[in-house]
Amino acid sequence: MHILSGGRLQLKKQIYLPEAAPDEIITLPVSCFLFRHPQGNVLFDTGCHPSVAGNPEKRWGDMAQSVVPVMGVDDNIVSELRRVNLTPEDIDIVVNSHLHSDHCGCNEFFSKAKIYVHADELAIARDPALEGRGYFKADWDHPMPIIEVTGEIDIFADGRIVLLPLPGHTPGLTGLFASLPNSGAYLLTSDAVPLRENLDWEILPTNTWNPDLLTKSFTEIKRIGKSGAAVVCGHDLAQSSTFKTAEEFYD
Repeated sequence: MHILSGGRLQLKKQIYLPEAAPDEIITLPVSCFLFRHPQGNVLFDTGCHPSVAGNPEKRWGDMAQSVVPVMGVDDNIVSELRRVNLTPEDIDIVVNSHLHSDHCGCNEFFSKAKIYVHADELAIARDPALEGRGYFKADWDHPMPIIEVTGEIDIFADGRIVLLPLPGHTPGLTGLFASLPNSGAYLLTSDAVPLRENLDWEILPTNTWNPDLLTKSFTEIKRIGKSGAAVVCGHDLAQSSTFKTAEEFYD
């Protein structure tokens, strides 16, 4: 497992921790996770589109005023893959945890991949009323085959890469449980747990779609964490500072 950068954003801390000061701004890393499996290369999330580094308003419209990219022109998954001697054409499967723009922004570059996404997530992304409100067709509406998943999915039927439903932030948010022979188990939670404080203190972000479902997802994440898996948060800057570099890996 390689952890690669998919960009970097800034927004009000109150979105994730409602009791924060109104003017407090936090920086959010956007991470993508590459798995080199004997049966194929799997990428969990594709991060932000490269164009938002220079002109976010063109792609994101008004959303760029509240979700502000603070990333260089090479801070994207396409550039990051070069650091591990791969190109988008080398990726066999892309898993989108959900279809918000910072998690599927580079899907278009993975023209040879199958796209795994939860059926409920695809349904809400297709709602015209939500276009421009976190969801943008330019991010996810491409010719590549889409595999609509529901429930738990063991991608290679060997327990190494298992998709788990963790709804609440969005209807179809999907986490990934990775079992690595030497490094152990990792639960990639995406925005089910954006910051570690959200899980530890059971604080629901203000951008939660369904509070009851997210609370249930917290319970499941804690259960998996207690079993020994490392819980990897979606946008936790402190945690991301402990990650190995792109060229290094967890095996």
